[in-house]
Amino acid sequence: MDTKLTLKLDQSHIETAKKYAARHHTSLSSLVEKYFAFLTDLEAAEGDLISPGVKRLSGVVKLKPDFNLKREKIERLSEKYG
Repeated sequence: MDTKLTLKLDQSHIETAKKYAARHHTSLSSLVEKYFAFLTDLEAAEGDLISPGVKRLSGVVKLKPDFNLKREKIERLSEKYG
């Protein structure tokens, strides 16, 4: 459910935010909502070693069952520095 929120901000910040929102084809309300979500995600993840953004990427890459990370690292570093 959407709820109306009134904020008191410096006029220059409002104008800058409006221009930013227009360039990104969004609204100020959407920017504020996304920022609040970002802050709460950040707070929830506080103490985690993996950021929420990185967690969302988890599972994107599918590796073969016999993938050997140590061997791959050695091969790539050998190619780069060998």
